[in-house]
Amino acid sequence: MPRQLSFDLPAKTALGREDFFVSPANALAVAMISATSWPGNKLVLSGPTGAGKTHLAHVWAAETGGRIVQATTLRYDDVPELAQAPIAVEDIPNIAGDMDQQKALFHLHNLVLAEGHALLMTGRLAPKLWQLPLPDLQSRVEGAHHVALDPPDDALLGAVLAKLFLDRQLNPSPDVISYLVKHMDRRFETAADTVAQLDQLALSEKRDITRALAVRVLNSDVNSVDADD
Repeated sequence: MPRQLSFDLPAKTALGREDFFVSPANALAVAMISATSWPGNKLVLSGPTGAGKTHLAHVWAAETGGRIVQATTLRYDDVPELAQAPIAVEDIPNIAGDMDQQKALFHLHNLVLAEGHALLMTGRLAPKLWQLPLPDLQSRVEGAHHVALDPPDDALLGAVLAKLFLDRQLNPSPDVISYLVKHMDRRFETAADTVAQLDQLALSEKRDITRALAVRVLNSDVNSVDADD
C-alpha cells in the first residue's frame, strides 16, 4: 500500500512508518531498516538531503527502542550511556573536521556493538567518500553494510511534493503536483525549495497555489502577472 514520505524540513513533519511512501527508489532501504538484524549489527544509510534518512532513522528507533543523535553532538563522556541501547548517528561526514568527535564515535561504534546493540549511521554520500581523517573510524564505517536512497521516480517525487505541501498545511490545485513532477529538477532539495517558494509567493500575493503559480516559480519569474490564474 503506498505511503507518504516525510523529510528534514523546518515545517512540522510526520515521522512514523505510516507516513513513509515506499517506491522502487527507496524499497531496498526500507527493507533493510525493517530487517531484524544486519551483517555485523551495523548499517550505513546514505542519500541526498531530504531523501528520508532522518525519517527512516526515526522509524527504526521507534521499532527497536533505539536512540538518535547527531554526530556533531557526540562527546566522549556520553558514550557509555549511549551504548546501552540501539543507536542511530546522523550526518557523520559533518564531523570530518573534529577529531574529538571522531574519537567519540569510534569509541561508541566499538562499545555499542560489544554490548550487543545495533548501530545505524547516516550521511549524504557512500561511506567510502566520507573521508574521515581518523583511519580506524573510516575503515569501520566502510566495513558496514551500506544501502542508498536513490533519486526519486515519478511516484516518489509526487508523494514528496504532496507531503511537503501537507506539512505546510497547503492545498494546491490538483494539477500543480503533476506539473511539478513533469518539469522540475528531480532532486529532493529542489522539491523542498519549490514548495517553500510557492508557499511564500502565495502568501505574499494572497493567492491560491495554482499551476500558473508553479510555472512562475519554476521559471524564477515571481514578479510576473498570470492572466490564466
